[in-house]
Amino acid sequence: MQRTRVNHMIRISPIRLIGAEGEQVGVVDTRDAMRMAQEAGLDLVEIVADTRPPVCKIMDYGKYKYDQSKRKDNKTANQQEIKEVRLGRSVKIDPHDVQIRVNQARRFLMQGHKVQITQRFRGREMVHKELGLERLAEIVEQLSDIAKVEMAPRWVMRQASIVLAPDKNKVEAAKRQKAKDDEAEAKADAELDAQIAKLDAEDDGSDDDDGVTEGADKGEGGDDKKSKPTRKVSNPVEDEISALLGE
Repeated sequence: MQRTRVNHMIRISPIRLIGAEGEQVGVVDTRDAMRMAQEAGLDLVEIVADTRPPVCKIMDYGKYKYDQSKRKDNKTANQQEIKEVRLGRSVKIDPHDVQIRVNQARRFLMQGHKVQITQRFRGREMVHKELGLERLAEIVEQLSDIAKVEMAPRWVMRQASIVLAPDKNKVEAAKRQKAKDDEAEAKADAELDAQIAKLDAEDDGSDDDDGVTEGADKGEGGDDKKSKPTRKVSNPVEDEISALLGE
């Protein structure tokens, strides 16, 4: 990358000068141009080096570099990365696997990326190209709530590809709906947890009441046993001996 020449780095003379306000000054001696830049408190910057005479402009070079860097960053930020989603190595792919790929494409689109979906064909499958094209059309329909077709099916060797681009308005609407659904699900989970906690607390309280009642019943039973006299069982042999002894 060629380095920008500024002020004393500009050795060629004369130059074609552009003033600080964008006005065409014309062809002047480089020293005169530098003097004009210094008087304005600015810099003399070579902006087109591969012409004769080279084109230079009087400007604030620091501000110029900042603006260039900012434009470069904005350009990079606005570029959308294309993600590729391949539908296996053959038209004979399980519907469940196709759905996994569709979900993957949906995630990329929600993140703001373009998606290239590729269907491959093997052997005699090329005779039935309509099968692959029908599958691509079904996928487009499934993703139509957040995406639009940017490139119609294109054939390259034994594969057909389409490119989908996120529809900004639809994606934002889908994100808002997902946020509402997540909030409703979280609320439902919290209510369920509260109901479960309440039932658990009621069960624990019921167990404590049962323990107190049982203890009270045992206590009453123990008092009854103490108050009732113990009845002695009669033994015939002991009775006969006691009679003989006169007891």
